[in-house]
Amino acid sequence: MLKKTALEKTDLNVHHQPTNTSDKIALAFTKFMRFFADTFFSGRYGHRAVVLETVAAVPGMVAGALVHLKSLRRMESDEGWIRKLLDEAENERMHLMTFIEIAKPSTFERILIVIAQGIFYNCFFLLYLISAKTAHRVVGYFEEEAVFSYTEYLAGVDSGKYENVAAPQLAIDYWHLKSDATLRDVIVVVRADEAGHRDVNHDFANQLSKS
Repeated sequence: MLKKTALEKTDLNVHHQPTNTSDKIALAFTKFMRFFADTFFSGRYGHRAVVLETVAAVPGMVAGALVHLKSLRRMESDEGWIRKLLDEAENERMHLMTFIEIAKPSTFERILIVIAQGIFYNCFFLLYLISAKTAHRVVGYFEEEAVFSYTEYLAGVDSGKYENVAAPQLAIDYWHLKSDATLRDVIVVVRADEAGHRDVNHDFANQLSKS
Protein backbone atom coordinates (compact mmCIF):
# COMPACT_ATOMS: atom_id res chain seq x y z
CA MET A 1 0.00 0.00 0.00
CA LEU A 2 1.43 3.38 -0.99
CA LYS A 3 1.80 5.86 1.83
CA LYS A 4 -0.56 8.79 1.50
CA THR A 5 0.90 12.30 1.53
CA ALA A 6 -0.56 15.36 3.24
CA LEU A 7 -1.69 16.66 -0.15
CA GLU A 8 -3.88 13.60 -0.58
CA LYS A 9 -5.92 14.78 2.38
CA THR A 10 -7.35 17.52 0.15
CA ASP A 11 -11.13 17.67 0.59
CA LEU A 12 -12.40 15.90 -2.51
CA ASN A 13 -16.11 16.10 -1.73
CA VAL A 14 -16.72 19.85 -1.80
CA HIS A 15 -19.76 20.69 -3.91
CA HIS A 16 -21.64 23.97 -4.05
CA GLN A 17 -25.34 23.20 -4.09
CA PRO A 18 -27.01 25.51 -6.63
CA THR A 19 -29.20 28.05 -4.88
CA ASN A 20 -30.50 30.12 -7.81
CA THR A 21 -30.98 30.09 -11.57
CA SER A 22 -27.47 31.37 -12.19
CA ASP A 23 -25.96 28.48 -10.25
CA LYS A 24 -28.19 25.95 -12.00
CA ILE A 25 -27.14 27.24 -15.42
CA ALA A 26 -23.48 27.08 -14.41
CA LEU A 27 -23.84 23.51 -13.16
CA ALA A 28 -25.79 22.35 -16.22
CA PHE A 29 -23.15 23.82 -18.54
CA THR A 30 -20.42 22.10 -16.55
CA LYS A 31 -22.18 18.72 -16.70
CA PHE A 32 -22.59 19.13 -20.46
CA MET A 33 -18.86 19.77 -20.83
CA ARG A 34 -18.14 16.77 -18.61
CA PHE A 35 -20.28 14.57 -20.85
CA PHE A 36 -18.35 15.80 -23.90
CA ALA A 37 -14.99 15.13 -22.23
CA ASP A 38 -16.05 11.65 -21.06
CA THR A 39 -17.32 10.76 -24.54
CA PHE A 40 -14.36 12.09 -26.49
CA PHE A 41 -11.46 11.09 -24.23
CA SER A 42 -12.89 8.08 -22.40
CA GLY A 43 -10.07 6.79 -20.17
CA ARG A 44 -7.24 8.69 -21.87
CA TYR A 45 -6.64 10.98 -18.91
CA GLY A 46 -3.28 12.32 -20.03
CA HIS A 47 -4.67 13.53 -23.35
CA ARG A 48 -7.82 14.75 -21.62
CA ALA A 49 -5.67 16.83 -19.27
CA VAL A 50 -3.81 18.43 -22.18
CA VAL A 51 -6.98 19.69 -23.88
CA LEU A 52 -8.89 20.63 -20.73
CA GLU A 53 -5.97 22.42 -19.07
CA THR A 54 -5.70 24.59 -22.18
CA VAL A 55 -9.28 25.70 -21.53
CA ALA A 56 -8.77 25.86 -17.75
CA ALA A 57 -5.99 28.43 -18.14
CA VAL A 58 -8.34 30.90 -19.86
CA PRO A 59 -10.74 32.06 -17.06
CA GLY A 60 -8.07 33.40 -14.70
CA MET A 61 -6.46 35.50 -17.43
CA VAL A 62 -9.78 36.82 -18.78
CA ALA A 63 -11.20 37.59 -15.34
CA GLY A 64 -7.92 39.10 -14.17
CA ALA A 65 -7.81 41.46 -17.14
CA LEU A 66 -11.44 42.53 -16.74
CA VAL A 67 -11.10 43.08 -12.98
CA HIS A 68 -7.93 45.07 -13.68
CA LEU A 69 -9.78 47.33 -16.13
CA LYS A 70 -12.69 47.70 -13.71
CA SER A 71 -10.30 48.73 -10.94
CA LEU A 72 -8.76 51.35 -13.24
CA ARG A 73 -12.13 52.71 -14.37
CA ARG A 74 -13.54 52.99 -10.88
CA MET A 75 -10.21 53.97 -9.32
CA GLU A 76 -10.74 51.55 -6.46
CA SER A 77 -8.95 48.56 -4.96
CA ASP A 78 -9.35 45.11 -6.49
CA GLU A 79 -9.15 43.55 -2.99
CA GLY A 80 -6.42 41.19 -4.18
CA TRP A 81 -8.51 39.53 -6.87
CA ILE A 82 -6.21 40.31 -9.81
CA ARG A 83 -3.16 38.58 -8.35
CA LYS A 84 -5.18 35.49 -7.38
CA LEU A 85 -6.72 35.23 -10.84
CA LEU A 86 -3.44 35.69 -12.72
CA ASP A 87 -1.71 33.20 -10.42
CA GLU A 88 -4.51 30.75 -11.22
CA ALA A 89 -3.99 31.25 -14.96
CA GLU A 90 -0.25 30.68 -14.64
CA ASN A 91 -0.76 27.60 -12.49
CA GLU A 92 -3.18 26.08 -15.01
CA ARG A 93 -0.69 26.83 -17.80
CA MET A 94 1.96 24.88 -15.91
CA HIS A 95 -0.47 21.97 -15.63
CA LEU A 96 -0.72 22.06 -19.42
CA MET A 97 3.04 22.23 -19.96
CA THR A 98 3.48 19.26 -17.65
CA PHE A 99 0.91 17.02 -19.31
CA ILE A 100 2.19 17.87 -22.77
CA GLU A 101 5.45 16.25 -21.66
CA ILE A 102 3.59 13.19 -20.38
CA ALA A 103 0.87 12.66 -23.01
CA LYS A 104 2.63 13.88 -26.20
CA PRO A 105 -0.54 15.20 -27.93
CA SER A 106 -1.13 14.31 -31.55
CA THR A 107 -1.48 16.84 -34.36
CA PHE A 108 -5.27 16.39 -34.25
CA GLU A 109 -5.34 17.12 -30.53
CA ARG A 110 -3.21 20.22 -31.02
CA ILE A 111 -5.72 21.45 -33.62
CA LEU A 112 -8.55 20.67 -31.21
CA ILE A 113 -6.76 22.74 -28.57
CA VAL A 114 -6.63 25.78 -30.84
CA ILE A 115 -10.33 25.48 -31.68
CA ALA A 116 -11.42 24.83 -28.08
CA GLN A 117 -9.39 27.73 -26.73
CA GLY A 118 -10.70 30.15 -29.36
CA ILE A 119 -14.33 29.27 -28.71
CA PHE A 120 -14.03 29.14 -24.93
CA TYR A 121 -12.07 32.39 -24.63
CA ASN A 122 -14.72 34.40 -26.43
CA CYS A 123 -17.63 32.69 -24.66
CA PHE A 124 -16.09 33.17 -21.22
CA PHE A 125 -15.22 36.81 -21.99
CA LEU A 126 -18.84 37.54 -22.89
CA LEU A 127 -20.14 35.58 -19.89
CA TYR A 128 -17.91 37.55 -17.51
CA LEU A 129 -19.17 40.82 -18.95
CA ILE A 130 -22.79 39.68 -18.55
CA SER A 131 -22.47 38.00 -15.15
CA ALA A 132 -19.13 37.73 -13.35
CA LYS A 133 -20.87 35.76 -10.60
CA THR A 134 -22.03 33.06 -13.02
CA ALA A 135 -18.60 32.99 -14.65
CA HIS A 136 -16.86 32.30 -11.35
CA ARG A 137 -19.47 29.69 -10.45
CA VAL A 138 -18.82 27.93 -13.76
CA VAL A 139 -15.12 27.82 -12.96
CA GLY A 140 -15.86 26.55 -9.46
CA TYR A 141 -17.91 23.70 -10.92
CA PHE A 142 -15.25 23.04 -13.59
CA GLU A 143 -12.70 22.65 -10.82
CA GLU A 144 -14.98 20.28 -8.90
CA GLU A 145 -15.00 18.08 -11.99
CA ALA A 146 -11.23 18.46 -12.36
CA VAL A 147 -10.72 17.17 -8.81
CA PHE A 148 -12.97 14.21 -9.62
CA SER A 149 -11.13 13.48 -12.89
CA TYR A 150 -7.69 13.60 -11.31
CA THR A 151 -8.91 11.33 -8.52
CA GLU A 152 -9.96 8.80 -11.17
CA TYR A 153 -6.61 9.22 -12.91
CA LEU A 154 -4.78 8.64 -9.62
CA ALA A 155 -6.80 5.48 -8.98
CA GLY A 156 -5.85 4.25 -12.44
CA VAL A 157 -2.16 4.78 -11.72
CA ASP A 158 -2.43 3.04 -8.35
CA SER A 159 -4.20 0.05 -9.91
CA GLY A 160 -1.60 -0.28 -12.65
CA LYS A 161 -3.98 0.70 -15.44
CA TYR A 162 -1.75 3.65 -16.33
CA GLU A 163 2.04 3.48 -16.21
CA ASN A 164 3.53 5.50 -13.34
CA VAL A 165 6.16 7.18 -15.51
CA ALA A 166 8.82 9.56 -14.25
CA ALA A 167 7.66 13.13 -13.67
CA PRO A 168 8.91 15.69 -16.21
CA GLN A 169 11.75 17.90 -14.95
CA LEU A 170 9.46 20.88 -15.54
CA ALA A 171 7.03 19.56 -12.92
CA ILE A 172 9.80 18.67 -10.49
CA ASP A 173 11.14 22.23 -10.66
CA TYR A 174 7.75 23.95 -10.49
CA TRP A 175 6.29 21.99 -7.56
CA HIS A 176 9.66 21.33 -5.88
CA LEU A 177 9.13 17.58 -6.08
CA LYS A 178 11.73 14.96 -5.26
CA SER A 179 14.19 14.20 -8.05
CA ASP A 180 12.68 10.71 -8.46
CA ALA A 181 9.06 11.95 -8.52
CA THR A 182 6.58 10.11 -10.71
CA LEU A 183 3.31 10.74 -12.52
CA ARG A 184 1.51 9.84 -9.30
CA ASP A 185 3.22 12.69 -7.45
CA VAL A 186 2.30 15.08 -10.25
CA ILE A 187 -1.36 14.10 -10.18
CA VAL A 188 -1.51 14.61 -6.41
CA VAL A 189 -0.14 18.17 -6.55
CA VAL A 190 -2.20 19.11 -9.61
CA ARG A 191 -5.37 17.84 -7.92
CA ALA A 192 -4.56 19.94 -4.85
CA ASP A 193 -4.13 22.99 -7.10
CA GLU A 194 -7.52 22.36 -8.69
CA ALA A 195 -9.17 22.04 -5.27
CA GLY A 196 -7.70 25.42 -4.35
CA HIS A 197 -9.02 27.03 -7.55
CA ARG A 198 -12.41 25.44 -6.85
CA ASP A 199 -12.64 27.04 -3.44
CA VAL A 200 -11.40 30.45 -4.59
CA ASN A 201 -13.85 30.71 -7.49
CA HIS A 202 -16.84 29.56 -5.45
CA ASP A 203 -15.85 32.16 -2.85
CA PHE A 204 -15.62 34.88 -5.51
CA ALA A 205 -19.08 33.91 -6.79
CA ASN A 206 -20.45 34.03 -3.23
CA GLN A 207 -18.97 37.49 -2.69
CA LEU A 208 -20.50 38.76 -5.92
CA SER A 209 -23.88 37.33 -4.88
CA LYS A 210 -23.81 39.59 -1.83
CA SER A 211 -22.73 42.75 -3.67
